[in-house]
Amino acid sequence: MPARRKARKRALDVLYEADLRDLAPGAVLTTYLARIAQPRPDHMDYTVGLVEGVAEHLDRIDELIASYAEGWTIERMPVVDRNLARIAVYELLYLPEIDDAVAISEAVELARQMSTDDSPRFLNGILGRIAEFATR
Repeated sequence: MPARRKARKRALDVLYEADLRDLAPGAVLTTYLARIAQPRPDHMDYTVGLVEGVAEHLDRIDELIASYAEGWTIERMPVVDRNLARIAVYELLYLPEIDDAVAISEAVELARQMSTDDSPRFLNGILGRIAEFATR
């Protein structure tokens, strides 16, 4: 598994736990990092950046997801999908070095592995519309 995909998966783990337990992502990240063996894998810096970035911009990210998720409220989305969307939207809006197509395809691939049968198509649609918005 490529390093950035591992980083996204680990960021998903942290954001998923924070979401389910209604905790701040930073607090969950601190606990998560304490459990990681030293030396930390190289991709952990990207994981930390994703979690911290999503946490910092969470209100704006959720606002965009909610406005582009036709017929769905953010609370009604599966927790995995909601947090994969958050990671991808953070990459789309705040990490210009990540190509939009890569951010979207990585979220779709992780959804294919970890969520419902409908999740990849659902995320692809939302993220594609947000990417169009972001490039305007």
